[in-house]
Amino acid sequence: MLKLKKTSSTLKALMVQGTGSGVGKSIIVAGLCRIFRDMGIKTAPFKAQNMALNSFVTKEGGEIGRAQALQAEACGIEPSIYMNPILLKASGNSSSQVIVLGKVHSTMEAKRYYEFKDEAWQAVTTAWDALADNYDLIVLEGAGSPAEINLMDKDIVNMKMAHYAKANVILVGDIEKGGVFASLYGTYILLGNYGKLIKAFIINKFRGDKDILDLGNKMIFEKTGIPVIGTLPYLTNLKLSEEDGLALTKRHGFQPQSSCIKIVVIKLQYISNFTDVEPFLHEPDVDIIYSTQQSDILSADLIILPGTKNTVKDLLYIKMLGIHTYLQKAVNNGTPIIGICGGYQMLGLLIKDPYAVETTYKEVKGLGYLECVTIFDKTKTTCQVTAQLKTQIPFVEGTFKDLLGYEIHMGTTCSSKGMFDIHEYNKKDTHPDGSQKDNVLGTYLHGIFDNDHFRRAIINGLRIKKGLKPLTHVVNYKALKDKAINEWACVLKTHLDMKFIEKLIS
Repeated sequence: MLKLKKTSSTLKALMVQGTGSGVGKSIIVAGLCRIFRDMGIKTAPFKAQNMALNSFVTKEGGEIGRAQALQAEACGIEPSIYMNPILLKASGNSSSQVIVLGKVHSTMEAKRYYEFKDEAWQAVTTAWDALADNYDLIVLEGAGSPAEINLMDKDIVNMKMAHYAKANVILVGDIEKGGVFASLYGTYILLGNYGKLIKAFIINKFRGDKDILDLGNKMIFEKTGIPVIGTLPYLTNLKLSEEDGLALTKRHGFQPQSSCIKIVVIKLQYISNFTDVEPFLHEPDVDIIYSTQQSDILSADLIILPGTKNTVKDLLYIKMLGIHTYLQKAVNNGTPIIGICGGYQMLGLLIKDPYAVETTYKEVKGLGYLECVTIFDKTKTTCQVTAQLKTQIPFVEGTFKDLLGYEIHMGTTCSSKGMFDIHEYNKKDTHPDGSQKDNVLGTYLHGIFDNDHFRRAIINGLRIKKGLKPLTHVVNYKALKDKAINEWACVLKTHLDMKFIEKLIS
C-alpha cells in the first residue's frame, strides 16, 4: 500500500487523451510507460475514471481497470488501486456499478453518477496525491473524448485532471475511423481555453505511405500551432490486451496448425475479463473463436463460458437464443466445458438474488450441469489467491499446486465438494472453490490460464482426446507479454518524435 504524502513539486506528468473511444490511448500509455522505465525514470500510470468490464484485482484486494494493470506491468511496478480510483462497470439499463478506490460503492444510473461527481473527484485527487510523491513521472490516460460539450462540466478524467496534475497533453486521433484531421481540429476548438494544454498530436492506425499526410500535418499546425509528432502504423499482430469486450473479433491468435485444438468462447452480452483466455492466443496449436453459433459450439474441442457483469441477463440471453440447447448437445457429446466466474454460476442448478443485487428475479434456474447453487450477496469478493487443485480433471494431464489467480464476484456458490483449496493473499485461512461433474467444471479463478503448465496440460489433454500427440514445449506467457510490450515500445520510438516528448516532461 502506498503511503499518502504531500504532492512533490518535482513530479512530472504527461497525459494521453483521444478524440474518442478506441483510438489507442491505453496501449500508447503502456508503450510510453515502458520507454520511460527503460530510461531509468520511476514511472506510474493513472486513469482517473475508467469504464470497462475488464478488471484486475490488486494485492490490496481492490479492483481496477485491466488496462491500468498492463500499464503498471509496463512500468515494472505492482498495480495499485490508486492508478484507477474510479471504475465503472456497465450492468445494463443505463446503470453501472461504481467502484471507488477498489471497492464497490453502489450501482448508479448516469444522472445519479453525475450528481456524485464531487465525491468521485475527491477520490480521484486522493489517489493522485497518494501516487505523486512516490514516482518521478506519472503518465495519465484520458477517457473517450475530452470535448463532449454536454458533459465537459461533469468530466473528471480528461482536462480537469490534466489541469490538476499540471500535465502536458498529447491528443491521439484514429485515422482508421476516418476524418482524423477534422477530429483533431474539432476537439481542439471545442475545448476552448483547455485546448492550450494540448502540446502535440499523434495519428494512430495508419495504413499506407505516411508521406501523403504531410500536407494535412502542415495545415493542422497552421490552424492550431500544435505539431503532429508521429504517425503510428496499423498493427494486426500486436498481442496485448484490448480495453474491453467491444474490441473482440471472431478469431484471434496465431495462424494455427492444421491439427489444432479449437476453443470456443461463448460471446456474452456483458462479457467481462475476456483476457482470461488471452494466454491461449500464444499457443501454436490453439484456435480461439468467440461465437454463439451452433456449428462452432458443436465442433469445439473445449467450450469456455466466460465471466459476465450480469450473470442472470446473460443466462436468460443464452436461453432466449437457444444456445443452451447447443451446450447440452456438446455436453452429451463429451465436449469439455469450463465456466469462469459468472460462467461458473450459470452452470449450476440455481441462482438466487434475495437482495436484488443484480436482477429483479428472486431465483433463476441455471443450466444444471453442476450440482451447486449461487446466492448473490451485497458484498463483493475481490482478492488475489493461490489455488491447490484437489481433484483430477478428466481432460487435464496431471495435478497442480500453487496456481495463481484472482477472484471478483458477488455472493457465493455452494458445492458439495470444491475443486480447489484457495488461499487468499495476506490471509491464513483457506476456502474451497469450484465444482466438477464429468466433462463440466466451474471456478471463480480469473487468470487461471495464465499458469503456463496448467494451460499446456489442458491443451495436451484435449490433444490426447483427439488422438494427437501432446506437445512438450511450454509457452512462457508472461515473457511473451513482456516481449510484446517491448516490441510495441520500439514501434513508438521509431514512429514518434521522442525528443519532443522528452521535452514535455523535462
